[in-house]
Amino acid sequence: MDFDHANTLLMGNYARRPICMQRGEGTRLFDDTGREYLDLFAGFGGAVLGHCHPDLVRAVREQSETLWTVGNTFHTEPQLRVAEHLKSKAFDGRAFFCHGGLDANETAVKLARRRGSAKGRYKVVTFNQSFHGRSLAMIAAGSTEAHRVGFGPPVPGFVHATGGDFDDLVRHVDDETCSIMFEPLRGEGGMLGYPDDFPAQVRDFCTERDITLHFDEVWVGGGRTGKWFGHQHFDGDVKPDVMTLGKAVGGGLPVGICWAEPEHAEHLVPGTHGSTLGGNPMCMAVCATIFDVIERDGLLDHATRLGDLAKAKLRDALPDCDVRGDGLFLGIELPADPTKDLVAAGLEAGVVMNVTQKNVVRLAPAMVISEDDWARGLDLVIDVIHA
Repeated sequence: MDFDHANTLLMGNYARRPICMQRGEGTRLFDDTGREYLDLFAGFGGAVLGHCHPDLVRAVREQSETLWTVGNTFHTEPQLRVAEHLKSKAFDGRAFFCHGGLDANETAVKLARRRGSAKGRYKVVTFNQSFHGRSLAMIAAGSTEAHRVGFGPPVPGFVHATGGDFDDLVRHVDDETCSIMFEPLRGEGGMLGYPDDFPAQVRDFCTERDITLHFDEVWVGGGRTGKWFGHQHFDGDVKPDVMTLGKAVGGGLPVGICWAEPEHAEHLVPGTHGSTLGGNPMCMAVCATIFDVIERDGLLDHATRLGDLAKAKLRDALPDCDVRGDGLFLGIELPADPTKDLVAAGLEAGVVMNVTQKNVVRLAPAMVISEDDWARGLDLVIDVIHA
């Protein structure tokens, strides 16, 4: 590929690598020169079952020969299949389907504001080192100042507290607060979690104050962590009022879901919100099949086991690094910012990985990765870090 020519046709908002990926198979990618890469990041977590999984290919083919899209003024069977999975695997709720995690988060904020509007409530409290998307509202919700440069004035109504500090959270809540919004694991923020008792404290506080509790599960929902949803790792059976999903639940196709407890969901009535192509039958057929395959093939236990093996191996090989995360969503915090481009070094070694916050290597392979490929990929990552 002529990359100079490509750059004259594409906007420059992505720092694209001079590589043209041409084909994917399972956990392997192949560029247009035929070179093979072991993919340990799965398209920012989207390809949760790898590339061209036969069950997903079959689901797309069969649905494409039946019904593409009709809009959301009609019912379709694939949407119902997905909603039934969510009700049985998460909590009783109602679904709104859209194009991705960003859209789902926008929906959840609108839902919380509409629910709180009768009492003049509109503020949403989020946490430091958080990321919720790149729309004008979601860059205000996120904590990264650089994402807001040049896009001001910021959308009002978003307040940032210190993640894990319950007293600081309480200080940021007032009579105008309608929602507390946080990621069960702050992926973009460096794979950061919370003290064990923090989620239950927040849940109780939201219940007492009648504040919507919103978990942004765009990264951790869908099975990658070894649980169906990230909040299921919390102590105390903590459940949100609203949960947002993206990435993995589409398997690489554009799927976002806002799943809300019935009393909260009822505040979105006809005319309040919509998504023209959200929940289209082909995307929903794939989404439902992803849940089917993960359940059928025991991939939650597989992700848990491989995650435990990886953390032990990485901590032994990289004693100066902090290794954290759950299942097949792991972060390796280096003791200092690397002096070279680790992603480029990984590609040169034949492995795809990611770096966030300058010094945290993130791994998020497909859940179908074999134990042998996982071990080989970890060896490559360790070698790149050591080098």
